[in-house]
Amino acid sequence: MSIIPLIPEVQAYEWGIPGNRDDCLVANYAEKTPELGLVRKDHQPYAELWMGTHPTLPSRAILADHSTPLLNDILLQDRSKVGQDFERKFRVDEARGALPFLFKVLSINKALSIQAHPDKKLAERLHAEKPNMYKEMAIALQPFEGFCGFRPLAEISKFVRTIPELRHVLGADERMLSRLEEAAALQNQRDDTEAKDTVRATLKDAFSALMHAEQSTYAPQVERLAERLGASEDSAIPAELSELVQRLHRQYPNDVGVFCTFFLNMVHLKKGEAMFLKANEPHAYLSGNILECMAASDNVVRAGLTPKARDVDVLVDMLSYESASVEKQRLESPVWQGDETRSTRLFDPPIPEFAVLMTNLSAGAKAQHRALHGPSIVLITQGSGTLQSGSESVPVHMGLVWFVAANTELIIEAAEPLVMARAFVEPA
Repeated sequence: MSIIPLIPEVQAYEWGIPGNRDDCLVANYAEKTPELGLVRKDHQPYAELWMGTHPTLPSRAILADHSTPLLNDILLQDRSKVGQDFERKFRVDEARGALPFLFKVLSINKALSIQAHPDKKLAERLHAEKPNMYKEMAIALQPFEGFCGFRPLAEISKFVRTIPELRHVLGADERMLSRLEEAAALQNQRDDTEAKDTVRATLKDAFSALMHAEQSTYAPQVERLAERLGASEDSAIPAELSELVQRLHRQYPNDVGVFCTFFLNMVHLKKGEAMFLKANEPHAYLSGNILECMAASDNVVRAGLTPKARDVDVLVDMLSYESASVEKQRLESPVWQGDETRSTRLFDPPIPEFAVLMTNLSAGAKAQHRALHGPSIVLITQGSGTLQSGSESVPVHMGLVWFVAANTELIIEAAEPLVMARAFVEPA
């Protein structure tokens, strides 16, 4: 079999969308696979749908004899399913499973922690047993909002000067304010190494002051700011950010991460838009439904909007302190040349572990994917139709998940408007 149906798995973290909401895509998709046995509960949050070989929550295959072995075991026993090119490029890693990527759907009702993923060198120091890089790409299935990367320094310095609660937490005197504003001007005027180093150093000092502030200092200031914005508008704070501060304070009362609203870019993605989260870059998902593809690793460093352990010192030291406009956080998605019908877009971040194809078809239309020289996982996010490869033809509909072996030409035909996401790795 070159097209194998899979049983995904579900994570029910408390930040997920409750099962009684129609926009809980994790539950909507999961209940389409009877073998998963999901009994949907109204007030149960459904956060993540996992598709892959990661040992934390590995997918199972559904074979013709109705047995359900681990996909990981199948791929280890039959290496032709991943392909010779893949074999040469990627070694088997017990910490991640046979595939170098993990494919997920996330349904986000409550902000996730402000975090960053270490690069390989730091990951080896932090988690010697799991040294893979941990980078991820998010593709919106519905409108999404999140934090990604640092704002331009001019925006940060303006917020520090005009928001007294933030200024108090930073301990920002006129000297710090002047330094921020001078570095912001330098960022706008020059692009040389010296200017970039100055901007990074200034930003690091300001962010470090925020993250290292004592709870007795920041907690009352978060509360004061949220109460002030709830009572009246502040011309220094856009209405969208005012609402966000109040929302984050309700979700994580008196958390220092609320002030990260003024340091990090607010990213809005429409359906089908994407962003790529590089190593050593701060980010947080705030709300919406997304596809997430990541290098399969558990390495993460958290420091805000979280009840979990915070690694403030590590986070502050590891960040790259790249500062750029929100538009630079987005990932382009050109038409994929491997589909002659031009119905497929390619989301290809600058790393070897994964890429994603999104195919959109109207009723009755077909797409033809050339054979990929590596393994892939398919999720039908909308509609129904068939997948065909040679003499194999399988009916598919929203929520079903499939593994497609390497070197498999795939024909997709839509019975009704159909959207298919396909995560893959194809060695160069």
